Amino acid sequence: MTVPPLIVAPSILAADFARLAEEVRAVEGAADWLHVDVMDNHFVPNLTIGLPVVQSLRAATELPFDVHLMITDPHRWAPGYADAGAYNVTFHAEACDNPVALAKDLRAAGAKAGLAIDRDTPIEPYLELLPSFDTLLIMTIKAGFGGQRFLPELLDKVSAARRHVDAGHLELRIEVDGGIAADTIEQAAAAGADAFVAGTAVYGADDPAEAVRRLRGLAERAASGV
Repeated sequence: MTVPPLIVAPSILAADFARLAEEVRAVEGAADWLHVDVMDNHFVPNLTIGLPVVQSLRAATELPFDVHLMITDPHRWAPGYADAGAYNVTFHAEACDNPVALAKDLRAAGAKAGLAIDRDTPIEPYLELLPSFDTLLIMTIKAGFGGQRFLPELLDKVSAARRHVDAGHLELRIEVDGGIAADTIEQAAAAGADAFVAGTAVYGADDPAEAVRRLRGLAERAASGV
């Protein structure tokens, strides 16, 4: 399978929950991953979807699932999403006392392992853990709700992670999540991100697939320095 240099992952948090299967199919052929936000009303003050919905959606599309767990006790729940067929399962550093052990469990279950860093969490304590992960998700908002304003100052974390990844020649995706749209994705790409979660910018558009293609084009241009 050819690995694309940049990943665009529409977030179904911004989709019509009454028509989830249709909304997912609306981005097939354009999206690289499908971003699935799981919130438990404990780790973040919001409640979204859980494992049964992910299992049902898995049968509705071939798109790889990029599951973002904004939950307490990810050790208990994360492997179930890997077993359900998620391509990548990301959990929050703030919710886990042994991230490396959980990453090993996820990989053993057949998924990629991702580590998420929330808005107010410094990235430096986690840089040395990155060889154990496939994805580093850096929030560019406060985790918990879609539709928030992009915080450009958080791109300093992206730049720091990119320097560390490049210096260590690590095979790691640096993903950004929060406020990613046509007017912000170039900044994130220029800072070193290579995977982009976009919710409202995709599902708020008349043509979600075309919105994905446009976002990818903007990111590619910024990443190439054109």
